[in-house]
Amino acid sequence: MLTTYGLLRRDAALLARVDWGAVVLDEAQNIKNAASATARAARALRASQRFALTGTPVENRLAELWSILEFANPGLLGPLETFRCELALPIERHGNQEAAARLRRLVSPFVLRRLKSDPAIITDLPAKNEMKVVCTLTREQASLYKAVVDEELRRIEEADGMERRGRVLALLLYTKQIANHPAQYLGESGPLPGRSGKLARVVEMLEESLAAGDKALVFTQFREMGDKLVAHLSEHLGHEVLFLHGGTPRKARDEMVRRFQEDAHGPHVFVLSVKAGGTGLNLTAASHVFHYDRWWNPAVEDQATDRAYRIGQKRTVQVHKLVCAGTVEEKVDRLLEQKRQFAEKVVGTGEHWVTELDTAALRELFSLSEGAVADDGDAEGEDDARVRAPRRRGRASAKAVSR
Repeated sequence: MLTTYGLLRRDAALLARVDWGAVVLDEAQNIKNAASATARAARALRASQRFALTGTPVENRLAELWSILEFANPGLLGPLETFRCELALPIERHGNQEAAARLRRLVSPFVLRRLKSDPAIITDLPAKNEMKVVCTLTREQASLYKAVVDEELRRIEEADGMERRGRVLALLLYTKQIANHPAQYLGESGPLPGRSGKLARVVEMLEESLAAGDKALVFTQFREMGDKLVAHLSEHLGHEVLFLHGGTPRKARDEMVRRFQEDAHGPHVFVLSVKAGGTGLNLTAASHVFHYDRWWNPAVEDQATDRAYRIGQKRTVQVHKLVCAGTVEEKVDRLLEQKRQFAEKVVGTGEHWVTELDTAALRELFSLSEGAVADDGDAEGEDDARVRAPRRRGRASAKAVSR
């Protein structure tokens, strides 16, 4: 019997009364939150055999791995609170190698890992080339970035506890938005050209891919940036651009995927939000994947890339990760690369570690470095008033992403 996670939640009591021979969860990261109704319903199923299939057993916290394994092998990792104290916190906060090795010993007999890059698994999957695309800021971006960082760091110094953590995450959000385009941070609907080095670079690269007849996916974590990308790319490239986000109806989503996959003369550029379009889709018609803004979790980005890099792909996939030079984007990317080898063993990487940094470390992380601004990338008609950190339109929220 096949069902969905939605029906599992709805009919949890009914399904729990059945003695199943085997239960298989696909995309098992759907039960990563142990307290969720979905995870509780899955654990309540009675079965002699249980399997959990996922490409991302850990996205942000090791507690997610506990939740998945508590379904597949109940009791393996002990009670959740004990797991957190003895394994998760030492690994996540202190990088404790002994705890990481102990966790690997516990889970390795029950985890079967298969990589698409292994020729023994898939013999005809082409190569995947990943590259960083370093962009410079316009002078408008740099002035706005510096003003916002100075203002927000002043507020962070005056705050503590949860308020401080919230302000740090808000600053991370604001600097990402400014690196994308000043209009995103300011909530403007005016002209976009000439104001963002990143936007200019992605347009240039898309022009090259379209000239070669290739199709491309463009991922962003922001719904509002997706809207701006679609409008700008459609006008500048002279072609229809698709956009899939969390509010896209199922029927419309399926039609978009069909057109992109099957229509050789249809849309060649597909903009997607990372969360709505990062899993469950087959988009092998694309041979280019652009990460317009970075999700600071390699597992989430890899899942998004795998919409194109999967069984059925016949061409080499080029993955372009755009990073603004001298900004927090480049600095966090460098930190993640240093930690990635360890992270791939047992740990996911999220953004909350930034909130634990002291103010001096935050200033170093967010300050602009040399080479951040293009020599000839000045935006025409730059407004000096923007240097005074103008307020964003609408209520600021560090959670206003990936819809």
